[in-house]
Amino acid sequence: MADDTKAAGQQPEALATFAATARNDGKKPEDIGLTATAETQPLATAPDQKADAATKVLREGVLGRDQGADEAVDSLPDRTRTD
Repeated sequence: MADDTKAAGQQPEALATFAATARNDGKKPEDIGLTATAETQPLATAPDQKADAATKVLREGVLGRDQGADEAVDSLPDRTRTD
């Protein structure tokens, strides 16, 4: 699990909140509020890596052919999986 001090003052990430809710039988855990917990804190990801993945996804949608989006998305941190 991640360090709680990194979450101080940050908002919880939506996908992490949804995943925590799903793991809690569809009810949002009581410890998830307006500030991030160790489970819902933002994950550090290079902006260039996110932009590259987004560009490839959009290009595939427009061009209708493989642009490497699956690989680019798979290289990003998984915000819904627990370790």
